Amino acid sequence: MINRVILSGRLTRDPELRKTSSGKSTCSFTVAVDRRYKQGEESKADFPRCVAWGQTADYLCSYGSKGQMVELEGRLQTGSYTGRDGQTVYTTDVVADSIDLIRTEPKKESRPQGTSYQYTKDVVHDMEPAEAEYSEDLGDELPF
Repeated sequence: MINRVILSGRLTRDPELRKTSSGKSTCSFTVAVDRRYKQGEESKADFPRCVAWGQTADYLCSYGSKGQMVELEGRLQTGSYTGRDGQTVYTTDVVADSIDLIRTEPKKESRPQGTSYQYTKDVVHDMEPAEAEYSEDLGDELPF
C-alpha cells in the first residue's frame, strides 16, 4: 500500500511558525491547487490543508509567503476531534515530508514586449527518525 501525495500550487497565506510544548517546530498552511476542467468551463481550485514539522516547517516559515508557488511531497493523514457542539469532526491533512519553493524571476534576456519567467527551486527534505514510519537499516542489501 502506498500513501504519497504530490501537490503543486500557491500558498494561500503567509505561513506561521508554532512550537509544540517540547519545542518542535510546526506549521499549518493551505495550498491553492488547480483542478482539471473541461474545455470552456471556468477553472476551479482545491485548497488542501497541509502541515509541516521540524526543519521543513522552519524553512517554509522563513522563506515562504502568500502567493508563492510551492511543490510538496508528503502523505495523507486522517484524524478526528469532538467539536464544541459535541459532534465528531473528521479531518484530512497532507503531512509534508519535503517542500520546494518555486521562485519566478524575469529571464535575463531583454524582451520589450511581455514578460517571460524562469523557475528555480529551493529544496528542503526533512525525514527525522521520529517522523519516519519505516527507517529500517538494510545495510548493503537492496530491498528488492
